[in-house]
Amino acid sequence: MTGREHGHGDVRGDVRGDGRGDRHEHGRDHGHDHGNGHDNGRGRRRWNRHHHHSHDRIDSALESSAAGMRTLWFSFAVLAATTAAQAVVAALSGSVALLGDTVHNAADALTALPLAVAFLLGRRAATRRYTYGFGRAEDLAGVFVVLVIAASAVFAGYEALQRLFEPQEVSHLPAVAAAGLIGFAGNEWVARARIRTGRRIGSAALVADGLHARTDGFTSLAVLLGAGGSALGWRYADPLIGLVITAAIALVLRGAAREVWHRLMDAVDPALVDAAEHALSHVDGVRAVGAVRMRWLGHSLRAETSVVVDPGLTVVEAHAVAVAAEHALLHAVGRLSGATVHVDHAPRPAAPDPHAPLAHHSA
Repeated sequence: MTGREHGHGDVRGDVRGDGRGDRHEHGRDHGHDHGNGHDNGRGRRRWNRHHHHSHDRIDSALESSAAGMRTLWFSFAVLAATTAAQAVVAALSGSVALLGDTVHNAADALTALPLAVAFLLGRRAATRRYTYGFGRAEDLAGVFVVLVIAASAVFAGYEALQRLFEPQEVSHLPAVAAAGLIGFAGNEWVARARIRTGRRIGSAALVADGLHARTDGFTSLAVLLGAGGSALGWRYADPLIGLVITAAIALVLRGAAREVWHRLMDAVDPALVDAAEHALSHVDGVRAVGAVRMRWLGHSLRAETSVVVDPGLTVVEAHAVAVAAEHALLHAVGRLSGATVHVDHAPRPAAPDPHAPLAHHSA
């Protein structure tokens, strides 16, 4: 059953060798109607089920997007307040370390803007050109976040090296230490909110931005430790700790870049594929399971697969197996919004290969 996707999860197809049949949206409905009737009443019931489940999935996508937006605006407000408080202390104390940390926090607050744009774009419905919708905007925003983390690492390293070769006296040390604690608390608060929401809605970009906020929190601690070292008369304490924090930022950058790279390259957790194959293999009527492919679109998954059925099944019976297969996938794989199921029949003795017309395309 070669599937084509329509809207939110519609799948149509043909049962090779046994005729043609349409596969309609079923969502997570447990009461499917697999009869042959085409009277107006049944047609209306099928349309109503399609309409209902499409709206269920749209509502789920909007709910995820709304959760992401709430977290982003919360993050922006917290970091804006943190940046303002640190800027005042930096101006009074002349602390270059605190000034650098203030710039970090300002940059981290600004990363909420491209992510907010991405979440807004993700709400748009699919079009004739963007047939999968606009979920990939989140992945592009993730690239921007990674670039900001990289710029933060370069800036932190530069400032640490500059202070190492040109140590500077810092005044108002208690205020500087307090500002460092404020920076750490604000960033850690934001980091936890972003990472928690990002993992819940499946947004790699939001998780990466949370990791970025966490690294800036560690940078704020460097300000605190540097102020302590300066109070003890050790002028090189702050720049040396700054170099250590730069290395930590580089490690987090590596992890965030890897996560965003995986999304851009359509990588998924192999455990999801294992779960899908296990679920399909236990569907009544499925003799064998072919390749399972998945990809992330924003914070939802799409899948396509093939199953082998008895060659003696009718179109209606094969269609019922395909519906049951997608139903099993929707329950087995979290954040799966829909699947395309291709139905093949088991080989028949002395029968021609039903895929022979496609052989020259594969070559």
